[in-house]
Amino acid sequence: MIRIVLENIFFFLLPTLLYIMWIAFSEDEWAGLGTVIKEAPLVRLFFAGAALMLATLLVFSSHTYNSPNDVYVPASVVDGKLEPGHSVHNSDKPAPQDVKP
Repeated sequence: MIRIVLENIFFFLLPTLLYIMWIAFSEDEWAGLGTVIKEAPLVRLFFAGAALMLATLLVFSSHTYNSPNDVYVPASVVDGKLEPGHSVHNSDKPAPQDVKP
């Protein structure tokens, strides 16, 4: 869980880190981190970081199209071959019905 939080923080701060590196390597005189942060377009960097973090969450999110009634069958060895885990539709349980007052 901590890895996911650290990855999100990294992608959120990445535009700011790139901006600081750009200023550090493009200018002849390094004014110091405090001065660079004071003059940085922090609102734009905030929105860029938020957009980058949201994009990575959307790109790397997992999508499953299984019903809540499906049963997961774990990976197993059948006839000496590894069968991957999969979901099987279970029709024994009725689907939840909407109750109208």
